[in-house]
Amino acid sequence: MWRLRGLLLCAAVAAAGNVDFVHHNNTMLASVLQKIHNKCPDVSRLYTLSETSVRGVPLYVLEFSDAPGKHQLMEPEMKYIANMHGNEVLGREMLLHLADYLCSSYLAGDPEVLRLIQTTRIHLLPSMNPDGWKISTDNGMTDYLIGRSNANDVDLNRDFPDLDRLVYSGRGDNNHLMKNVKMDYTIQPETEAVMKMILDNPFVVSANMHGGDLVANYPYDESRSSSPTQYSSSPDDGTFRALALTYASNHPRMGNPSTPGCESSENEFARQGGITNGAAWYSVPGGMQDFNYLGSNDFEITLELGCEKYPAAETLKQEWEDNKDSLIEFIWTAHQGIKGMITDGVTGKGIRGAVVHVRNITRVDRFTRRNDDIDHEVTSARGGDYWRLITPGEYEIIVQAEGYKPQAKLVLVPDWRHDEAIILNFSMEPAELQDYGFNPSQEEFFNYPSDYNIYDLQ
Repeated sequence: MWRLRGLLLCAAVAAAGNVDFVHHNNTMLASVLQKIHNKCPDVSRLYTLSETSVRGVPLYVLEFSDAPGKHQLMEPEMKYIANMHGNEVLGREMLLHLADYLCSSYLAGDPEVLRLIQTTRIHLLPSMNPDGWKISTDNGMTDYLIGRSNANDVDLNRDFPDLDRLVYSGRGDNNHLMKNVKMDYTIQPETEAVMKMILDNPFVVSANMHGGDLVANYPYDESRSSSPTQYSSSPDDGTFRALALTYASNHPRMGNPSTPGCESSENEFARQGGITNGAAWYSVPGGMQDFNYLGSNDFEITLELGCEKYPAAETLKQEWEDNKDSLIEFIWTAHQGIKGMITDGVTGKGIRGAVVHVRNITRVDRFTRRNDDIDHEVTSARGGDYWRLITPGEYEIIVQAEGYKPQAKLVLVPDWRHDEAIILNFSMEPAELQDYGFNPSQEEFFNYPSDYNIYDLQ
């Protein structure tokens, strides 16, 4: 009986949380993150990105993992980034409460959170644009544009290399496109810091948080044509729709058809399940979402968390309740699809930069199968591990690595629910040096570009 009461008390403490439902300024934000880390030092790490904001504010990231600061083979990594637009603040507060929830629930022994932290490396960046947040706050918190940009008046979600244009013009391979980029402008320090973060870590899935509407937005964000509202699908359109639906369907209002729109009683997004293709809504060149997909292995979506960009503090508790399940459920998506090790068949060592191609051969009916190549490859990480998000179905997975014979395997990906991804390993047979479709000049870019300074690409 006393043990049961103790468990209930722990659960109540975890549910109550230790972060106030207020708008935290930049100093308070750093303090909250430090306190959470101090409370859970064994499963968290507080670090800062390589660059500060224009005004010198550190960009803080709180990581949760059972081995903080270390990538573990075959353990997927994911990230949430908020407050990219300084006057869109709800995501900033949601990530503080998520961090507190993960820590408190871990200490309380919550089975789901324990398993999540033990099998996933989670990175939380509550504010990418702390200068914009202060500008917005100092100017009354109500203007639709003041504080949106950084202190140099640059919209950070238009500041990333425009990789979509490379794809649309046929000048790129639809993956890892930084090898094709010639930078003709100076990116902002906040953008540079996040680009390095993206290219330094083998992220599998991520979301960036905005405000001004209530919808989960997926690639492509930039229109293929001059039309400002053209549905522009990526090769992984089905997977991205599933990712967006994961968040929207676990939110009580986002996908609810009875939820009114932000500017009218009609809500077209809700009628679509609370999701939209980005470019079908409006075109965003140089955005962070598409940069993740086309510049790395990371599948990112954009979360518009509400009509109010700077909601009143008294609404934050309800907003947390509305978003909590979606935030947790989306972290689990890092375990969808397949993962495995790609190793040298002789030495057993992991092969870095192997290219993983997917062909969908799911049965359509008794006599027919699909035969659709997904024109977007991922590459193996430094240790030879890889992850590939795909929806349930039957697939042929083809792996190529320079100096090795190509290898193909079939895999059935079942319906998924809080399980680790299907493991599909490849032991590669060395071969005489020959052309397997690689351009030798591209070899280094199949590895993580973190070994190279961004400005070396100018």
